[in-house]
Amino acid sequence: MREYKIVVLGSGGVGKSAITVQFVQGIFVEKYDPTIEDSYRKEQFTAMRDLYMKNGQGFVLVYSITAQSTFNDLVDLREQILRVKDTDSVPMVLVGNKCDLEDERVVGKDQGQNFARTYGMHTFVESSAKAKVNINEIFFDLVRQINRRTPEQKKKKKKSTCQLL
Repeated sequence: MREYKIVVLGSGGVGKSAITVQFVQGIFVEKYDPTIEDSYRKEQFTAMRDLYMKNGQGFVLVYSITAQSTFNDLVDLREQILRVKDTDSVPMVLVGNKCDLEDERVVGKDQGQNFARTYGMHTFVESSAKAKVNINEIFFDLVRQINRRTPEQKKKKKKSTCQLL
């Protein structure tokens, strides 16, 4: 079975862990529990993030539709990915998370669509880890992008080494 290295990135509190846990385990984690970025000193985290980016095949860029600053952070994040990967294009999905909180929305759907179009991203979706909206689509689409870019190599059949005695 093929293995994919997908990196989920975004500002703190946007729902990166919630999206991932919802996809992998099918459950929603209600309580915000700051993950890796908060557990390390800034320089250690930056080095780790660069390593994740270098090894990643595809990227999920997440912002919260309820926090403009998380959307504003995406330009730098995308540029950092491309710089670390030393390329001008990489499989990427833009995700506006927390679409179940429509009454708290501050980032319009059109802003997400325009960002994706401006930066050549093939996919933009709004999601809700809580309501399980578009969670599978995020990862399925990213895997399709990775597969188009790097089709799986056919394994060479080993020559049969039968000997008659």
